[in-house]
Amino acid sequence: MTETADPAGPGFDPAAVLKTLPNRPGVYRMLGEGGEVLYVGKARDLKKRVSSYFQKTDLSPRIRHMVARIRDIQITVTRSEAEALLLENNQIKALAPRYNILFRDDKSYPYLLLTGHAWPRLAYFRGTPDKRDRVFGPFPNAFAVRESIQILQKVFRLRTCEDTVFANRSRPCLLYQIKRCSGPCVGLISEADYARDVNNALLFLQGKDDELARELTAKMEAASQALRFEAAAFYRDQIQALTRVREKQFVESRSAQDADVIAVALKAPVVCVYLMMIRGGRSLGGRAFFPGAAEGIEAAEVVEAFVSQHYAGRPVPPLLVLDAAAAPEGLEDWLSDAAGRRVQVLTNPVGERRAWLAMAQSNAELALTAREGQRASQEKRLAALNEVLGEEGINRIECFDVSHTLGEATVVSCVVYDKGAMQPSEYRRFNITGITPGDDYAAMREALTRRYGKLAAGEGVLPDLLLIDGGKGQLNVTVEVMAELGLTGLPMVGVAKGEARKPGLEQLFRPGAEQAISLPADHPALHLIQQVRDEAHRFAITGHRAKRAKQRTSSSLEGIPGVGPKRRQSLLQRFGGLRGVVAAGVEELAQVEGISRELAERIYRELH
Repeated sequence: MTETADPAGPGFDPAAVLKTLPNRPGVYRMLGEGGEVLYVGKARDLKKRVSSYFQKTDLSPRIRHMVARIRDIQITVTRSEAEALLLENNQIKALAPRYNILFRDDKSYPYLLLTGHAWPRLAYFRGTPDKRDRVFGPFPNAFAVRESIQILQKVFRLRTCEDTVFANRSRPCLLYQIKRCSGPCVGLISEADYARDVNNALLFLQGKDDELARELTAKMEAASQALRFEAAAFYRDQIQALTRVREKQFVESRSAQDADVIAVALKAPVVCVYLMMIRGGRSLGGRAFFPGAAEGIEAAEVVEAFVSQHYAGRPVPPLLVLDAAAAPEGLEDWLSDAAGRRVQVLTNPVGERRAWLAMAQSNAELALTAREGQRASQEKRLAALNEVLGEEGINRIECFDVSHTLGEATVVSCVVYDKGAMQPSEYRRFNITGITPGDDYAAMREALTRRYGKLAAGEGVLPDLLLIDGGKGQLNVTVEVMAELGLTGLPMVGVAKGEARKPGLEQLFRPGAEQAISLPADHPALHLIQQVRDEAHRFAITGHRAKRAKQRTSSSLEGIPGVGPKRRQSLLQRFGGLRGVVAAGVEELAQVEGISRELAERIYRELH
């Protein structure tokens, strides 16, 4: 857009507004026609920062476009820039302004947890830990946490079982047999020896591998000299396992420092930020982020937006490594204020830190290339789908699927495909009750009514295409419900599974059409339908299993007549917990002291 003599648009006098702004930190909001929030920003000095929009001549096209639409400016003064940073992030997430760079990342990061019990347990964890427990991370994804737990099991043999299972075991589990646990539940290791293994695991997690290796070597040699060859062999095995783990490390580091490495790759109109996490000098892997509004922006703008949104409410490591060209002014001060301690921002790294940054930049470029390829593929699939259905402008697809086990715990899922990708934040599940068990038509009717009932009154977003995982019967129910809601004219497709449920043989049914549409197995439109349908099926199955497990657990041993506290304890001890009792047959249950054949049959019926 070209600049005009009135860059802020007619009817708005920026000079009058700028006179009223204070030289204090805070958050500013640029408003457009009708009070629409165009942009939210933070500033150390509100007057200087807001004035720069109307005084600079080298603004990017995106910012010039935004300034031309400003009709009002609102501010909120804060006590510090760090407080402004948090407020800015909250308002960006709540208002989703059109001209802000938005990173959709509300999901919490996983941690590795070492509990504070007498016999500490290794666990995967999200949320706020107990003060007694020790957490390590955050990790970029769940896979990285579980991989670390497997490593610690192999080397130090710490327990991972739930407390209820641990307290009721009468014999060691399979993990003990395959040498992944030392069997503390049944006293196969002393408390002192287990505490030693826990301490060694802590050294490993803190990046003190060399210190741990020296300590284990010294103990092995001392045991060998004392002719305690079994103990020496145990230490030898630990050293060998530790060596194999260190050889597999993604990045070899000579420090035990925690750091985040941030790299940016830009290739209009797509932008990627890659975050690599270093904990205890060890790379935990990384994660790619793609902003929602990224056209016409520079690397420093992207990093500023990412940092302000990513670290709000999350711990900040003591070191951030990034390219000098992507470092916004004052970043180190912002982070230090927000963290309440010194945070170093390194923009010209050397040595191993340079290797970290090079690796992050390489991953950012690879992720960007993959994203571009995915976007082109999705555009091709959408175009093919529009052509097959004889429609125009199909972009948003919503798909429904029903899941239950012989009518038990019925769940209907609704997943959303929009903007060329699945949109998990818009998924919904509907727990269905009050219908005849196994009546899929009634379940679908209720879910559709609940989903689109409000939409008929003007609330929500109408999809461009409605997919139903089912044949003609399911589709006919859908047509009836949408007609009752007054939402006619919406394209609908029923997806019936092919012969032997084999992918590629699906049949597509349209309302009022006698013949089904059969597409070749390699057709792009069919691939898109399969992608959305499979995601609906996965989401429904996950919800159904969780609901079924909850229902069965809630009607556990406590609600069974004839099973009092003593018999309940005997059952749990014999089978190692409720899961073991559920898996046991009638004959096995009847072998427990105090459980008759008749009672065993009753227990089995109640649990199944």
